[in-house]
Amino acid sequence: MDFSPNPDHDVIIEAVDAVCAQYDDTYWAERDDKHEFPWAFYDDMAAGGWIGIAIPEEYGGGGQGITEGALVLNRVAASGAAMNGSTALHLTMFGLNPVVKFGNDRLKETFLPRAAAGDLHVAFGVTEPDAGTDTSRIVTRAVEDGMGGWIVNGRKIWTSKALESEVCLLLARTDGEPGSFNGLTLFLVDLDPAHCDIAPIPKVGRNAVASCEVAYDDLPVESWRMVGERGRGFHHILHGLNPERILLAGMACGIGEAALRRATNYAIEREVFGRQIGANQAVSHPLAKAHMELNAAMTLMWRAAWMYDNGYECGELANTAKYLAAEASFFAADQAMQTHGGLGYAREYHVERYWREARLQRIAPVSQEMTLNYIAQNVMGLPRSY
Repeated sequence: MDFSPNPDHDVIIEAVDAVCAQYDDTYWAERDDKHEFPWAFYDDMAAGGWIGIAIPEEYGGGGQGITEGALVLNRVAASGAAMNGSTALHLTMFGLNPVVKFGNDRLKETFLPRAAAGDLHVAFGVTEPDAGTDTSRIVTRAVEDGMGGWIVNGRKIWTSKALESEVCLLLARTDGEPGSFNGLTLFLVDLDPAHCDIAPIPKVGRNAVASCEVAYDDLPVESWRMVGERGRGFHHILHGLNPERILLAGMACGIGEAALRRATNYAIEREVFGRQIGANQAVSHPLAKAHMELNAAMTLMWRAAWMYDNGYECGELANTAKYLAAEASFFAADQAMQTHGGLGYAREYHVERYWREARLQRIAPVSQEMTLNYIAQNVMGLPRSY
């Protein structure tokens, strides 16, 4: 892996930072308060080609890798947009990856050019109320309709962006009974309001991008909308989940960077007892630690992204990068709150928003505990604990 400066990455950073500079913390706080999708920001990012950066060039995308996608999302989050800005974009980047890898030509030609242009919003439907992290327990079912297509019935939760999305990458059971990863099949379905009831879930933060419960009631799905092989859907979504872990690591580090920037500036400007509070080691040392931890997490994120883009197995690195980035991001945001003292609780300083969004990284889309289980069991060979 080459850590020398990359001129192409410098161009990405400069260009994305320039777009993000038009949308300050007040813009993002208002989107969060009003539960309003950031359409103006999204349209500007789409116009610049950033949403389709990882989609192949033959379908109108940028033809870049997850490395470049993670860099874009890192800069978006670091601007102060945090998760409200980055998750408005990232579902297209990772959610359609199984379509790129396993989709038939009709699927690719129909949907990838629109996604690359930012014209197609995509949701991701995996989690269910009674399955949670245990994907093998999925009960949403797709049955053959006798005419070559499928009918889907079931319920999904935490489907982000369902209100704005036209299609959803949906994992449903086509064969067998709950308790097995086999028999799950992946579809790119229409979120047809005649067959889909979508309700946002009230939550603590990241309210510009709704997380929804979606009920599927006899949703018709044409045969060509199947992604990959029947019964192999869980294995196909792994080609979306590892990139998702990498992208989220970049986003988490961006949130930590934004929080640390505000904390550092405040520690320099704020004077108490005749001196800058940043002169006190009780303030400066935790901020220095946060800086180092964010740097370490970003380094591992780069390594995981390089492994994925070059075709190597990266499950361990992707999960580790996500874990460490979530911890580093929350530590930085928490220290930003502490550095501001009581004012950190005041919304005008914005660190409380970073704190809320950084906290989410430790539980979604997979908890830190389940990540540790993955490493213990699959990497270290320890007995399964659950």
